[in-house]
Amino acid sequence: MSDRPILLFDSGVGGLTVLREARVVMPDRRFVYVADDAGFPYGDWEEGALRARIVGLFSGLIEEHDPEIAVIACNTASTLVLSELRAAFPGTPFVGTVPAIKPAAERTRSGLVSVLATPGTVKRQYTRDLIHEWASRCHVRLVGSTRLAALAETYMRDGFVEEDAVRAEIAPCFMEEDGRRTDIVVLACTHYPFLVNRMRKTAPWPVDWIDPAEAIARRALSLLPQGGQSGGLPVAEKPDIAVFSSQKPSANMLRLVKGFGLSAESQAF
Repeated sequence: MSDRPILLFDSGVGGLTVLREARVVMPDRRFVYVADDAGFPYGDWEEGALRARIVGLFSGLIEEHDPEIAVIACNTASTLVLSELRAAFPGTPFVGTVPAIKPAAERTRSGLVSVLATPGTVKRQYTRDLIHEWASRCHVRLVGSTRLAALAETYMRDGFVEEDAVRAEIAPCFMEEDGRRTDIVVLACTHYPFLVNRMRKTAPWPVDWIDPAEAIARRALSLLPQGGQSGGLPVAEKPDIAVFSSQKPSANMLRLVKGFGLSAESQAF
């Protein structure tokens, strides 16, 4: 069994939701968690500059860590640059994160579905193509939140967030038409599940919140040799680590990743 790590990449802490699920389905694997905290938030970037940044970062990451597989645990990055990463690094399998529109269309009873995402994910043609392919019989509302990812970062670092701020960001997701109501909200940003309890509390009525983290983890498992199984034996003595694009992540950020069982050492890349 290879001891090459699984690399999970996000702009901040959102990918920790995927790491949590990945450890459940791949308990014998080693992980390198990469936070591009110097580039956060991705929604503020011009597309060409962000694409070049992420491809450039991966050149160093792949050389340094030699991952067996790379998971882009970020909807914005996946919908923008996944094809470029696969072309630039053909020896590394990549798993992306895209809005869970297909399962939402399969589950909805009212036919009213909202996709809660960053503005970057909302405006991508990729997202609209998913709706056309899988949810053409549904009314799908795209809701681009400018603040929710940052609110999730604040909540995870500081343990507190204003409920009114969460309520305002999710309010556009809730539709009523001809006696029907939105019954599913797709969480199309890996940061958002950290706030799902606040969302449930502040929502005007109950809905099914779809978190894609488990599906992403299982997809990564399926691409590993023999499904990533190794008979339950540890594959390496090296610890799981967190890597930051900044040289000075906050003390709260370091405590957070340490709480997820990651070595709390800052490593610039």
